[in-house]
Amino acid sequence: MLHRLSIRDIVLIDKLNVDFKNGLCVLTGETGAGKSILLDSLGLALGARADSALVRHGCEKGSVSAEFDLSTDHPFWQILDEQDIERDDSLVLRRVVNADGRSRAYINDQPVSVALLKQAGAALVEIHGQFDTQGLLNPVTHRGLLDAFGNLGDQAKQTRTAFRSWKQVERERMEAEAALEKARADEEYLRHMVEELTQLAPQEGEEEELAAQRQRLMHGEKLIDGMNQAHGELTSHKGVEVNLRNALRHLERIAEKAEGRLDSVIETLDKASEYTSLGIQELERASNEVDLDPRHLEAVEERLFALRAAARKHDVQVTELPNLKDRFEAQLNAVEAGDTALQELRQKETALRTAFIEIAEDLGQKRRATAQKLDKAVNDELTPLKLGGATFATTIQKLDAADWNETGCDKIAFEISTNPGAPLGPIAKVASGGELSRFMLALKVVLAQADPIPTLVFDEVDAGIGGATAAAVGERLGQLAQDVQVLVVTHSPQVGARGNHHLRVSKAENNGQVVSTIRPLSDEERTEEIARMISGEQITIEARAAADTLLNAV
Repeated sequence: MLHRLSIRDIVLIDKLNVDFKNGLCVLTGETGAGKSILLDSLGLALGARADSALVRHGCEKGSVSAEFDLSTDHPFWQILDEQDIERDDSLVLRRVVNADGRSRAYINDQPVSVALLKQAGAALVEIHGQFDTQGLLNPVTHRGLLDAFGNLGDQAKQTRTAFRSWKQVERERMEAEAALEKARADEEYLRHMVEELTQLAPQEGEEEELAAQRQRLMHGEKLIDGMNQAHGELTSHKGVEVNLRNALRHLERIAEKAEGRLDSVIETLDKASEYTSLGIQELERASNEVDLDPRHLEAVEERLFALRAAARKHDVQVTELPNLKDRFEAQLNAVEAGDTALQELRQKETALRTAFIEIAEDLGQKRRATAQKLDKAVNDELTPLKLGGATFATTIQKLDAADWNETGCDKIAFEISTNPGAPLGPIAKVASGGELSRFMLALKVVLAQADPIPTLVFDEVDAGIGGATAAAVGERLGQLAQDVQVLVVTHSPQVGARGNHHLRVSKAENNGQVVSTIRPLSDEERTEEIARMISGEQITIEARAAADTLLNAV
């Protein structure tokens, strides 16, 4: 419920804090006192259009904060959860308007878009006036309200789940059909590619090995020439190995006389001779292994170029060719198995569609039964509200299959006729200003427990009526206030007397400026206010007596 409204520098209000309680709160005051400013301020906090004219003259900006107390399980909190806005003990919607008309919006002091503020406001407060009404006038809300009135929430949820399951498989079937159609169109190409890659038979790491072979074959003559020169240096004349052996023999003959000084020299030269011999053997073997056959080079290049040409053709790296062949084969297998998989999807889709239709049609039948109860309940409320010639009806029309959706197979709308024999039509288009507010009141009384909006505001719902009709309006507002918080701006003493709480809006001059104020009334002050509403500016004894009668009758 709305707990507090704080207004700063809005039109005729300089600084004002208004506390609200649960039940029926009536706001009264003379014409022009500022009741509309209060509603405009509340609308601003709820995301209504900002206007520079709202900022009090001479001020740079104005602001409005609306603080709410909500139960922890109220559906509104889901809006904050979806926006990652932290919950707090209370909820505060705030709007700041600059003198140039620009505005900023906040929820729990976190900056938000005006669109989000408006969404939040619509979930918290519903304002009904003669010319500005929302909520029930929007046909989008009618289906949910009808389901809530008939306790059909679980079946509506089942219908939504069944529709989504059906549509998910339908999308899968359509995607499978498109993929299979494309695969069939590419089947001949795929078979050709698989055959081509099978013949090519690319191997893992083959490109790198072929490139290395090609490099060796291209430089074979240079390798042979260099190795031959090295061999000549090692073996020309007597050769390094022979010279080392001769040197060893000379040293070995005198080794005993050297008293061990030559042992390490002899050992080192002996190893050098051995390594030299091994080196010459390895050099000869490497020389013999050099391939100088140009046909071998041609074969290697032909293979390497074939692999690279295939990679370019398919726009992949050579290393990916083995896997590419596997992918092509998998696509071919999918073509062959596609008919079976597609048939299974079609059967599943048909079954899910049938299940949705059964659930939706059962829900539709229960909605029609619920609609009859709702229509009777609302029509019973119309006569006491001086709308006896009017008719309320819930219209339920079958949708074409193409228009079925997760809410079912029906189009649901609340419609009225204001005169006997006149055709039904949308409430907002058929009802006049005064009738509209009373229609909303009748609907709200019946749908109070089905609608999650915790605070309702009625602006002069009693306009143009009096006597028994005004008393009936007051009675129904009081009845409605047993389920939700109700704020009503009224000029009717019968409605004013019904309030659980009474606020009076007044206007006075303060330091040369006109300022609007709002304050709660005591029991004695309330009697005077009801008397003023009965008799006008001059309050008579009879008016006070009538006021007492009205207040005591509640």
